[in-house]
Amino acid sequence: MAVLAKDPVMAAIVKQCQPLKSSKSEDLYFKLLSAIVSQQLSTKVAATIFRRFTELFPESYPHPHLLLEMEDEALRSAGLSFQKIGYVRNVAAFASKGNLDHATINAMPDEELIQHLTQIKGVGRWTVEMLLMFALERPDVLPLDDLGIQNAMKRHYALEETGKALKLRMQELAEAWRPYRTIASKYLWQSLDNMPK
Repeated sequence: MAVLAKDPVMAAIVKQCQPLKSSKSEDLYFKLLSAIVSQQLSTKVAATIFRRFTELFPESYPHPHLLLEMEDEALRSAGLSFQKIGYVRNVAAFASKGNLDHATINAMPDEELIQHLTQIKGVGRWTVEMLLMFALERPDVLPLDDLGIQNAMKRHYALEETGKALKLRMQELAEAWRPYRTIASKYLWQSLDNMPK
């Protein structure tokens, strides 16, 4: 990544981190369900609830028609809130109309895909950015609203701004990483774990 090496701070971060692993997936429907279940939960709790949720279905796969037919009580027993039950059903309804076809999704540019998926109630920009970065492995996404990215950039670049000013400063710094802002972001997340305590 010669582009990232030109930024001395980023070059040092990359040097400290482990190589990135692929997380590519063609099953956007499943990834979207996982993202919704994970919203506002720790990674560990989210993984437990998502496992319980998928185990409610044959072969641990919540096909859209099965999810739409599932009783609220069963979904609640897996640990889903009523709000999240509504959201996962919204995703299932969207998928059942063919709106999550991999070939169609794959052909859409990033911003168009964000607009397409945020039509689903319960799916926001951040959720779609995570899909773009991890499931689709699009190379140039910068999730400005992600707290981890904000914290990592504040720490490594000694940023003191907050709110809109912080996001503007982050965008300015990240210009140097184009067209690999996704990769830079993944290293920034990793650096939070690797930082001396």
